[in-house]
Amino acid sequence: MRAILLGGGISLLISLLGTRVVISLFTQWGYGQEIRDDGPTSHHTKRGTPTMGGVVIILAAVIGYFAAKLITFTPPSASALLLLFLFVGMGLVGFLDDFIKISKQRSLGLRSKAKMAGQTVIALVFGWLALSPWLEDENGRTPASEKLSFLRELDWFVLPTILALLLIWLFVAGFSNAVNLTDGLDGLAAGACAMVFGAYMLVNIWQSNQFCQDVPSASCYNVRDPLDLAIIAAAITGACFGFLWWNASPAKIFMGDTGSLALGSALAGFAILTRTELLLVILGGLFVLETMSVMLQVGFFKLTKGKRIFRMAPIHHHFEMLGWEQVTVVIRFWIITGLFVATGLGLFYAEWVSKL
Repeated sequence: MRAILLGGGISLLISLLGTRVVISLFTQWGYGQEIRDDGPTSHHTKRGTPTMGGVVIILAAVIGYFAAKLITFTPPSASALLLLFLFVGMGLVGFLDDFIKISKQRSLGLRSKAKMAGQTVIALVFGWLALSPWLEDENGRTPASEKLSFLRELDWFVLPTILALLLIWLFVAGFSNAVNLTDGLDGLAAGACAMVFGAYMLVNIWQSNQFCQDVPSASCYNVRDPLDLAIIAAAITGACFGFLWWNASPAKIFMGDTGSLALGSALAGFAILTRTELLLVILGGLFVLETMSVMLQVGFFKLTKGKRIFRMAPIHHHFEMLGWEQVTVVIRFWIITGLFVATGLGLFYAEWVSKL
């Protein structure tokens, strides 16, 4: 528990203080955000606001985790290193996207195929290692499993390895892009992510307390390294809160694709490594709604040859176009996230109680 508090606290301080330094540096270097011409006109005033702030979130979380491990004299686990690989790797893909936008002074960075190729490589390497018998612990547990999971593994739903890899890719690519779509208003993605990562910190702590020992029971959790994953969850939560101090409206800095891709992939990583894949659909319900709004808008537009369901997608822009203040949209979407998180955690605990 001490390592969890240390990881979260150190990460929070680094993010809170480091973001202020990065704002000054990026402003000096001219690392400003380009704004879509077809977006809400109120966003044009944000042109030139420093971006790539996700660099601070990533560094703060990684330093917070390793500092906590160093202070408590405990080695990092295979699951934690895998998750950090996914987190940092997707952050690098996002960094390339952001850097191209800045250097070429345009709102589009990496080509869609190049971006998806980077996401696919990172996701598949993560999935292959997570399922690999090379990373089994002394009890034969690998970081991930071929079984589909909701609140825990579904023993009757075992996937072939190739399909398990495909599912991992789908979750990683899907949620990294979902958080990227959600990151369109000041503080929206950072605040929502902080809540969901906080939920996964609680899930990991609970799984650690109810860990399957030598005599497994129906209510115990057959996962690998839950306590170590809780430290990372606390570190990312702290990093998001520290960044949110400067990203809240009016934002002094944006996380960019560097942050949104890293955070979204980390959410998927937690779902996979904690054996709660389908639970993430509930905990991260806001990100699912944002993605579905884009899919519905594009599909309906093509089917009807020009008609729209929403005034603009993702759906947070629809409410802006209706005249809602940006802060109002953000706070209400945070409330929706809180309801999704409370529902997910309630289901997680209720399922454990039912097995006693």
